[in-house]
Amino acid sequence: MKKPLWLLLTLTTLPLMVQADAGSVTIVSPADNATLSAKAENKITYDVAPGPQGDHTHLYVNGKEVAILRQLKGSHALASLAPGAHEICIKVVNKNHTPIGIEKCIKVKVE
Repeated sequence: MKKPLWLLLTLTTLPLMVQADAGSVTIVSPADNATLSAKAENKITYDVAPGPQGDHTHLYVNGKEVAILRQLKGSHALASLAPGAHEICIKVVNKNHTPIGIEKCIKVKVE
């Protein structure tokens, strides 16, 4: 039995609409697995779509919160990072500062 075209279009576009409203975090730079200079003033550049439950974002370095990011798109200077491996994450949080599950993490190496 063939389904009407309008039903097929609805079923195929519905997941895209839900996904678009789910929110996302993009870390524009540095790239994942990038090598950064310990002597340079490093920064993270990001773009966030917080989704319906999100309010703002928090920045974490090695699991420790280091900043609250109120702008959804921009950059933030990273405090001097010691040589070695680091994990940098941006997590979307609600008004109570509770992470809602939308996040992006990268790993960098500082020399």
